[in-house]
Amino acid sequence: MNRKNMFTESAFSIVALMVALVAFAACAPAPAPPPQVVEKTVVVEKVITVIAPAATPAPKTVTHIRFTLDFAIQGPQAPFLVALDKGYFAEEGLSVVMDRGLGSADAVTKVAAGTYQMGYADINSMMEFNVKNPDKALQVVAMVLDSAPFSVLTLKGRGIEKPKDLEGKKLGAPAGDAPRRLFPVFAKAANIDATKVTWVSMDAPLREPTLIKGDVDAITGFYFTAYLNLIAVKVAPADIVAFRYGDFGLDLYANGVMASPAWIEKNPDAVRAFLRALTKAWKETIADPKAAIDILRKREPLLDAAVEEARLRLAIENNMLTKDVKERGFGAVRAERLKSAIDAVATGFELTAKPDADKIYTDKYLPPLAERMPPVYKP
Repeated sequence: MNRKNMFTESAFSIVALMVALVAFAACAPAPAPPPQVVEKTVVVEKVITVIAPAATPAPKTVTHIRFTLDFAIQGPQAPFLVALDKGYFAEEGLSVVMDRGLGSADAVTKVAAGTYQMGYADINSMMEFNVKNPDKALQVVAMVLDSAPFSVLTLKGRGIEKPKDLEGKKLGAPAGDAPRRLFPVFAKAANIDATKVTWVSMDAPLREPTLIKGDVDAITGFYFTAYLNLIAVKVAPADIVAFRYGDFGLDLYANGVMASPAWIEKNPDAVRAFLRALTKAWKETIADPKAAIDILRKREPLLDAAVEEARLRLAIENNMLTKDVKERGFGAVRAERLKSAIDAVATGFELTAKPDADKIYTDKYLPPLAERMPPVYKP
C-alpha cells in the first residue's frame, strides 16, 4: 500500500472516532445542575428584659425644730441631751437644734416670739406671761419637773433662820430666774412682806459666789442647782440654810415642754414625735444616771461628772420621780392639783385673770401610758 492510501485511512479513522465521541456525549445523561444557593433570612427576636428599679420610698418629711432649754446644761437637763445624742429625735423625723437657756422667763419670751418653735421652761412663769400676753400665749404639752424645786438659800450667820427674816435683806438671782419670779407667791404663803425685800440681779454663774462673798444675804434658785453649786465650792452642807417653797404649802408644778397653740395645731405629728423621743430618753436617764451624765459631758466637757450626777439624782428623787409620776407616767398632770397651782399663781402674781387649765396644759400628744411608765431607779 502506498503512502497516500495510508494517510487517507488514518484520517478516516480519526473522523470516525470523533463522530462516535459526539454521539456518546449526546446519549449521556445531562449533568446535574449546580446546586442552587438559597438565601434564607433568619429573624432572631431579641427579647430584652427591663428590670425596673425598686420603687424608692417617698422621703420622710423632716421637721426642723429650734429648742431652748431653761438654763445652763446640767444634770437635770439630761433627758433632752440624751435624746439628741442618741438620735432619738432624728429617728422620729425631727431635726432638732438645742440651745441652753437664760432662765424660764427668757425661754418663754423667745418661744412666744417664734425664735424657738419649742422650749423647756417653768409653767408658772408661762401662766403669768399668757395672762399678760394673751395673743402670744403658750401651752405645755408634757410636764418634766412634776414637783417644783424652787427655794431660797442662805448661809448660817446671816441672821436668817426663818422666811420672815428675809424682810429687810438683799436677795440675789438672775432677772429671769423662775423662783425669783415666783417669790411673791412664796411670800404670801410664808407670810413675808415682799415689798421689804431688795433684789440684786446678776448672771447665773455669779449667784452663789455673790452669796459667799456677802454681797447678798440670800439667793433664789432651783434647789438642786444652787445647793450643789455651793457644795462644789466647798461650802459645808451644815452651813446651808434652805427654804423650799413646797415646804410652805406650795404644791406647784415646775418645768415642762411648751410651744404656741398655733404651732402645735400645725405640727401635731412633730409634737408627738418629739415627746416619744423625749420619753424614751427620760426613761433611760432614770435607769442609768451615770450614763446620762457621760452623754452630757460630750457637749459640756468641763462639767464635773460627780457633781452633775448628784444634781441629777437629787432632781430625780425629789422632782421627777414623784408619787404622781409613778402612778400617771411621764408628762401627765393631775387636774385638781393643776387647778390649785393656777389659783396660787394667780393670787401671788396678782393676775388680772385666772388662766384656763385646758389652755395651760394638754396631754393630747403624749405617748400611751404603758410607754410613759418609769423604769426601776437605783439610788
